Amino acid sequence: MNQEAKGTLFAFIALILVGIEPVVIKSNPVNPLSFAAFSALFASLILWVMILPSGKWRELKEIPGHLHKAFLVGLFGTALAYIAYSYGARMSTAINASLITRSEVLYSFVLSYLFLRERITKKQLVLSLIILLGIVLVITQGRFIEPKRGDVLLLLTPLFWQIGHTIAKQLKYSPYLIATLRNTFGGLILLVLALSFDLEFTKLAVAEGVIIALTQVLWYSAIRLINLSKATAIITPAPAVAIGLSILLGENFTVYHAIGFMLIMIGTLGVSKIKSERR
Repeated sequence: MNQEAKGTLFAFIALILVGIEPVVIKSNPVNPLSFAAFSALFASLILWVMILPSGKWRELKEIPGHLHKAFLVGLFGTALAYIAYSYGARMSTAINASLITRSEVLYSFVLSYLFLRERITKKQLVLSLIILLGIVLVITQGRFIEPKRGDVLLLLTPLFWQIGHTIAKQLKYSPYLIATLRNTFGGLILLVLALSFDLEFTKLAVAEGVIIALTQVLWYSAIRLINLSKATAIITPAPAVAIGLSILLGENFTVYHAIGFMLIMIGTLGVSKIKSERR
């Protein structure tokens, strides 16, 4: 399997996990900060167990100059993003959480073009606009709806993710170590913040920790092999998984959902066939 195909496969597996995540977060019965802190720390524990026997931790000694960047990945990609995501999902719905965060593709294009010198083709831009149109249809249901506070927080979540991804793309560490440091730093930041509230533990934090660990290893492996903007577009249909689960839990599925998902899938499949290039 060549580099492009392998990176694309990793991104598609991450898509499934990303789709499950908002349903788990929405189901959280405890304080969002506590849930976020325990989830990130449990994910970091899983990842440390994975990398310690492999010796990948030695990269910290070999490339010590990148540790401050790894902290920033944890700050933006985990701590700030998780705060916005957890509170946003609680004030909104699992379906909204999964759909609104797909605006990540737009942030991805801007940041990867400006800072990573990735080439964004006209075809890629048109396909991404089709994806966004599908997202808008699903969110608005064909009429103007004033954004709720939860939806605004959900719009900030992918911006924090993409800032973290942009920094991570420039790190010299392996994908496993990047994911480990991201959750370690992010989890510790969240734990400090959560101490101001009553710490509460739920078994769902363990499930979320497993999802985080697997998703991030796959994600960082993908963006090491293919363009960040392409990988981001591939995981755009993740709401399909979340909506499927939400329907099983009793939420409605409308014609606007159907049309929106058709557009999202058409755009995503088109983007996944574009070869990663630099300008």
